[in-house]
Amino acid sequence: MNSRRNFIKKSSLITLGTLNYNFSSVIKNINGVDISVITYSFNPGVEDMNVIIQNCIDSGSDNIELMGNHIERSMGMPRSSRSHAEWRASISMKEFKNLKKQFQDQGINIFAYKPYCMNPNNKDEEIEYAMKATKALGADYVTAELTSEENTKRISYYAEKNNVNVGYHAHLQASDFAWDFALNDSKNNFINLDIGHYIAAGKKNTKETLLKFIEKNHAKICSLHLKDRQYAKTLNVIATDNQIWGEGDTPITEVLRLVRDNSYKFTSTIELEYRIPEGSNRIKEVIKCYDYCKQALIS
Repeated sequence: MNSRRNFIKKSSLITLGTLNYNFSSVIKNINGVDISVITYSFNPGVEDMNVIIQNCIDSGSDNIELMGNHIERSMGMPRSSRSHAEWRASISMKEFKNLKKQFQDQGINIFAYKPYCMNPNNKDEEIEYAMKATKALGADYVTAELTSEENTKRISYYAEKNNVNVGYHAHLQASDFAWDFALNDSKNNFINLDIGHYIAAGKKNTKETLLKFIEKNHAKICSLHLKDRQYAKTLNVIATDNQIWGEGDTPITEVLRLVRDNSYKFTSTIELEYRIPEGSNRIKEVIKCYDYCKQALIS
């Protein structure tokens, strides 16, 4: 992944050199730990691809997990959800290859794609679309929510057919055994571990078990999601328990140092979900999260 990102960086320097753009601080590899961001962090509801690209530039983000809703509308997906399956089944993958270049030209690598079309109610054509789009974007993984065993088998079929790896994300169902079926079902299946959700799930999930889970399963983890939630808290969108980093119960620093000290190869992804403080904005807060990671990893 890093070699491809370095190539993208060098290529973008050639393309944008006349603009005197400073890429010296863009690569977020800190003491061997890759720090990325999911585009959900910038604006969960935005539907303009150019806004997302600008958000990446403004925050110095060079490696992203790209949300489907952050590009599909810009690519012409109809507003009516009744037409989404037909659109996904018919769009040319050349469009995604062109989109990949637009990000690359700005020094941005797409390491994962997360379209909302892999649930039990989605059609087979939509799941295959997710796989093909992931390949066209040059991403290492398509990411999806943990789902039923039957739907996991369906996703696995299309993942193997298209030679695509799938990273499964858990919310409060996260446990040391939550991914067992997916991992056993296909060699293409991996863990997209949200350390905040793991802690918020409570019960047997503790800081200690989280670190042990990462140690045990590091070879099957495709990426982490970094956020700071409180222990044993039900997610409430209106009064969220997501905290400014360092004020919750999630051991972000300990996790990052574990990744550093063991030279684990997966990326650690910033997912900004706490309330934005007065006078700030999402770009500023993403940069603060990067700085938090830096402080954790240089000491």
